Amino acid sequence: MTLDKNSTPRTTLLSVEQALDYIRATLHPVPGFEQRALRDTLGRVLAADVCSPIDVPPDANSAMDGYALRAADLPQSGEAPLQLVGTALAGHPFSGNVGNGQCVRIMTGAKLPAGADAVVMQEDVRREGDVIYAGTGHRQGENVRWPGEDIATGQTVLAQGRQITPADLGLLASLGINEVKVMRRLRVAFFSTGDELRSLGETLEEGHIYDSNRYTLHGMLSRLGVEIIDMGVIRDRREDIAAAFRQGAAVADVLLTSGGVSVGDADYVKETLDTLGKVNFWKIAMKPGKPLAFGLLGDTVFFGLPGNPVSSMATFYQIVQPALHQLMGRQEQPSLRLHIPCVTPLKKSPGRADYQRGIMDYDANGQLTVRSTGPQGSHVLSSMSQANCFIVLPAESGNVEAGTVVEVQPFAGLI
Repeated sequence: MTLDKNSTPRTTLLSVEQALDYIRATLHPVPGFEQRALRDTLGRVLAADVCSPIDVPPDANSAMDGYALRAADLPQSGEAPLQLVGTALAGHPFSGNVGNGQCVRIMTGAKLPAGADAVVMQEDVRREGDVIYAGTGHRQGENVRWPGEDIATGQTVLAQGRQITPADLGLLASLGINEVKVMRRLRVAFFSTGDELRSLGETLEEGHIYDSNRYTLHGMLSRLGVEIIDMGVIRDRREDIAAAFRQGAAVADVLLTSGGVSVGDADYVKETLDTLGKVNFWKIAMKPGKPLAFGLLGDTVFFGLPGNPVSSMATFYQIVQPALHQLMGRQEQPSLRLHIPCVTPLKKSPGRADYQRGIMDYDANGQLTVRSTGPQGSHVLSSMSQANCFIVLPAESGNVEAGTVVEVQPFAGLI
């Protein structure tokens, strides 16, 4: 990250890219791993490379339905008669040898009989009773899958840091691997701050609102597969927030808060972080989500998210989620971005990168386009519910006319 020589992350309005660079340089994967049964590892992060204990396929086998034969018996011209001496099925191999002038009827996946080194597809031969007639144009190794052709013994099949997918489960099962070493689950605690917030089930009085941020945070964290600790709503009292910080730092690898990171008289989050830990108080050049606190409470990583619900979600996806991936030991992966026409005009002032909520869809010509969800205020949570993507407008951009090609970040690439 490049900053002015008189600047620090604490005092500088950082771009999203600068903030992410600083995080990458600061954080390391949490220590600890566990050995888990294969069925329990979907979505977990590998703590070590997985190497194959066997060849795949383990034996030479047929890639087609046809006839296994010796390539030396194939003719240079015309046809060569071959005597049919048996059948090889998947799971039921032919037990004998294929000798000179012989062949074996073979099905896809069946083990190649001893002596054979080629398979000619059934439609490429002429059969009369127990004799087939093979023509020219065939070669040794034709339609044969050789041992280790897919995976060789000792080959690394999945690398440390990979987040295990359903296909990976099948791959590991095909190798006979029933347990793998995975990183321990990241422990993430979070709470909301604000005297105006009420939990679901409580009665709303004048000036109060229901806390939504804990529910969006819980949902976003659940999709990451982390261990979640919901600490509820903490009132705007210095001693209560300090106690919550101490409690969260004692039980979690990461502590997230929403609200209380601006400069209001009752915003004690930054003040508490200054007292109890090490803080880089960032203002990010992004909209929504300018105020964001990042720091350390001993060994616990802290992120203070804005209180406005859309700002909280936007900063989570753009800043916090990549940091959690790094702490989980997950391999870094590029964010999916598309460039497609925007069919509605967009309002924007130069100065900050803008993550507007959009709806991708296909037009009447089958072309993928995007349109705005409408009002883009950081309090309009319904815009996140309606959207299926962020429309990412660079800091220097101004208003966008309808028809302009814009950069789009699909939610499907984030969650």
